[in-house]
Amino acid sequence: MVYFDGVCGLCNRFVDFLLRVDSQAILRFAPLQGETARRLLPPSLADGLDTMAFADRHGHALRSEAVLRILARLGGFWRLAGMLRIVPRPLRDWVYDAVARRRYRLFGRLPACRLPRPEERARFLP
Repeated sequence: MVYFDGVCGLCNRFVDFLLRVDSQAILRFAPLQGETARRLLPPSLADGLDTMAFADRHGHALRSEAVLRILARLGGFWRLAGMLRIVPRPLRDWVYDAVARRRYRLFGRLPACRLPRPEERARFLP
């Protein structure tokens, strides 16, 4: 499950990218502002969460670790992104946070959460 900021232009572009490259349709999506995030994320993560999160059978990941685990799940060429784990997490998260702080200014803020197209609906939870 990929949890994303439903009103963030950058986050929505990343979701669009994942929908295109996830040929096996293994990823599911839920906006952080939705009931699924409130119900399934641990309270310690859901309270005030304004970052990308990923949950699978190995647990929850946030920020740069979430992005790397999402890409690794896609398999194939994208698994190479896992090599970025050689970069220490504090440095990866510093870069992630720098972009995240500016994401609305650089990529815009949507007036409401993304509405999935009819062919995508089965992959999105409220």
